[in-house]
Amino acid sequence: MDLSELFDSVLILSILTLILGSILGYAGIKFKLKTNPLVDQIDAILPQTQCGQCDYPGCRPYAQAISIGEAKINQCPPGGQEGADALAELLGVETLVLNAEHGELKPNHVVFVDEAVCIGCTLCIQVCPVDAFLGASKMMTQVIIDECTGCDLCIPVCPVDCIHVQEITVSNIFKVKHG
Repeated sequence: MDLSELFDSVLILSILTLILGSILGYAGIKFKLKTNPLVDQIDAILPQTQCGQCDYPGCRPYAQAISIGEAKINQCPPGGQEGADALAELLGVETLVLNAEHGELKPNHVVFVDEAVCIGCTLCIQVCPVDAFLGASKMMTQVIIDECTGCDLCIPVCPVDCIHVQEITVSNIFKVKHG
């Protein structure tokens, strides 16, 4: 293959790439899925813990279910009664008492890892819906406090019980964030 054939091949591939990229770009604009503004408003009220206590895999799917009448507004323990009341106000419906079948209302909290006990199994990393853990296999794991939503999904999977809860209060917020 000489230099001119190589140049022709590169030119043809470049043109094809440009054409296909343009087609995909146009299709992305033309067929863009529109979001439901009501789902966006409901989702903004939810606490974004992604804990699944509401029987949905995260806050956005729960918001979608509420918007179509598939789920009730009182299925989110992390949002508390205030969240249920805010959803009722937004939707113009009667407020409902928080449904205890989905879990109990807990104080705002985060989790932390006891470094002396952690074996680096990474099970907590695997179940965390918001990627609040930092670590690697056979290395001590730490929690990124600003990312932790307090969903507690990591606690039952820890084989050595090294994950503990720290309540967030005005007096200990600095301690929680800075050790």
